[in-house]
Amino acid sequence: MPTRAQTQEPQTDLDARYSSPGATATPWAEAVSHLEKAEIFWLSTVRPDGRPHVTPLMSVWLNGALHFATGARERKGLNLAANPHVVLTTGTNAYGVGLDLVVEGDAVRITDEQRLAELAAAWEAKYGPEWHFEVRGGAFDSATAAAAPPSTEEAGDAGLALVFEVAPHTVFGFGRGRTFSQTCYRFTR
Repeated sequence: MPTRAQTQEPQTDLDARYSSPGATATPWAEAVSHLEKAEIFWLSTVRPDGRPHVTPLMSVWLNGALHFATGARERKGLNLAANPHVVLTTGTNAYGVGLDLVVEGDAVRITDEQRLAELAAAWEAKYGPEWHFEVRGGAFDSATAAAAPPSTEEAGDAGLALVFEVAPHTVFGFGRGRTFSQTCYRFTR
């Protein structure tokens, strides 16, 4: 099923206040290309007491949304059970070059086995055969991924990684190089 981000182009605006003179908005297609290629993202969630929690993870852009996985009892999994609002960021650590992207949205759990199988194939295509996942119980079986860290779960769901989709509400692009630009992409809800 196509997501909102897949079926419509976002409203794209350059924020001239934070851009070099003569800068132009980064095209959405260029931002998507960066989301598809980025290997590491930083996920920000909110703890039950309101404090932020940030952690690096891998993510796959597919069908107009970012997807990531976590154990149900990991801090980010516990946070998502109480509050689905998230921010995913990716980019470079160099000041004068690159495009940083900040994706705001809600994390929605994916349990459909056909979609999970499609996502497992996308994970393996992007990150290599050591990240091969089988689908079990509406989740990824992380015990089948050679590169995955050992499970910290102790219950019957040990080794299961819940998979979440984040269709963007708003994306910010921060371009650096000869000119600096700040682009905002807004999706109508």
